[in-house]
Amino acid sequence: MAAGGGAWGLWLRGLTWAGAAARCAGSGPSRVARLQTPGQLPACRQKSSVSFLSRSDRPNIAYNKIKGKNPGVVFLPGLNSNMNGQKAVALEDFCKSLGHAFVRFDYTGCGSSDGNLQECTVGKWRKDVLSVLDELTDGPQILVGSSLGGWLMLHAAIARPEKVTALVGVAAAADYVVSTFKQLPLEAQKEIEEKGEWKLPTKHNEEGFYCLPYDFIKEAENHCLLNSPIPITCPIKLIHGMKDEDVPWQVSMEIADHVLSKDVDVILRKVGQHRMSEKDDMKLLVYTVDDLIDKLTTQA
Repeated sequence: MAAGGGAWGLWLRGLTWAGAAARCAGSGPSRVARLQTPGQLPACRQKSSVSFLSRSDRPNIAYNKIKGKNPGVVFLPGLNSNMNGQKAVALEDFCKSLGHAFVRFDYTGCGSSDGNLQECTVGKWRKDVLSVLDELTDGPQILVGSSLGGWLMLHAAIARPEKVTALVGVAAAADYVVSTFKQLPLEAQKEIEEKGEWKLPTKHNEEGFYCLPYDFIKEAENHCLLNSPIPITCPIKLIHGMKDEDVPWQVSMEIADHVLSKDVDVILRKVGQHRMSEKDDMKLLVYTVDDLIDKLTTQA
């Protein structure tokens, strides 16, 4: 499935923000088209109360949670990101309007969570996701993973198949830190090993790079998934921008090829970039989640 340059095809099914909310408020499950002028997404809230998940053996995790119906939705942010991004907050507002449960959180060492970022690994963040699933959610969950979060959501689906009932990847970056490092010339790899750190180029901060410890890269190799079939059978939607300069859209195609699930859609945005945070990008994300909620509710 492809969304060439816009999400407007989704409007033809009559989905509007107000329509979805009204459906949950008592207008019934009908998805009969009510063509309207597309409205604005709710304004992102900049401040909200933060709760903490205490763990005896690991740093505390900061999170925001909305109680509601199942399936719930859990948002997994990207590398060096946090739970206050536009996609996370827009999804929270949407789930609240539908009366569905929602959780967004910060990984160890990121945002408001405890811990030292320089000591973090993909494996530790994987454990964070599982802690959130085990301690903060009940019943079936839809995981929405952005970039690195898309990699972690795959691991969570493998580890908790009874709880993770659908996945939505946004520029899912499975294995990408490792594969990008291995594409460097051998001399560059050796220099990074000797220095103990890698300055991974990025446009998403003032420095122009993410400083990754060499140990982070080596540990991440233990969590690569694209070398063999991925034992995930739930519905999967993979949204990716074709103008993504960080994680090529072909990575989503690789994920689709490797998962065992037959219910997989790759949704390509012709003008989409890595963060997929433009208004139309977020509309597409919201409607994709809404479709999955409807599908899982109907199946139940």
